[in-house]
Amino acid sequence: MNPAEFRQQVRQGGFHGPTAGHCGEFAQANLVILPQAQADDFLRFCLFNPRACPLLGIGEPGSWAVPQLGRDLDLRTDVPGYCVYRDGRLAQEVTSLEALWQEDFVTFAIGCSFSFEQMLQQAGIPLRHLEEGRNVSMYRTSIRNRPAGPFAGELVVSMRPMKAADAIRAIQITSRFPGIHGAPVHFGDPALIGIGDLGRPDFGDAVTILPGEVPVFWACGVTPQSALRGAGLPLAITHKPGHMLITDIPNATLAIF
Repeated sequence: MNPAEFRQQVRQGGFHGPTAGHCGEFAQANLVILPQAQADDFLRFCLFNPRACPLLGIGEPGSWAVPQLGRDLDLRTDVPGYCVYRDGRLAQEVTSLEALWQEDFVTFAIGCSFSFEQMLQQAGIPLRHLEEGRNVSMYRTSIRNRPAGPFAGELVVSMRPMKAADAIRAIQITSRFPGIHGAPVHFGDPALIGIGDLGRPDFGDAVTILPGEVPVFWACGVTPQSALRGAGLPLAITHKPGHMLITDIPNATLAIF
């Protein structure tokens, strides 16, 4: 199905799972929704940390439609899962924001690494989380974000295990797409970026790492969730990790060369 049809399925309650592997030719987006009073600081945070927070679109205050992301799009209902944060703590997970929406909400749509996965598959690079039917593995690192206002925290990364030759090819492919996180930030020893145990991801699911494979790490759009927790805002909303908004933006249009 196309992105509009997929969003309709989500809106009608027919899909609540991770979106990896769906509508692969189109960009998926992480969401951050917060009151207008904090929007300028968060915009600066995104501009200061473009690897983790590449912006695909910004909504007008109070609007749940962002035309540059897709037609007939409703940010309140078209994501399979949302996280609601109150005073920096995860308060609840919901499948609709209709009862929570406020007239001063501003939405930020941030590029997602799920968007380049079809390109990797077309190049013959296996993706273990898709093979095993799991969410991608995501980890907090020791790499500090550049702060803006109350927003700071550490970089979160997604990990995909690969053979060395596939990792080199993946770097070549993803380097062309900074709007969906670009090239990896690290590969090899996870301890060098503060990850102690690949078998215990902070978000998503653990996947099998075969002999001879190396873990490859990309900046992840879950990073703002760490920043939001640290900021301790009275109210903020994000997508549930791995449960993205599928946009009408073709991935091919995001290439820079």
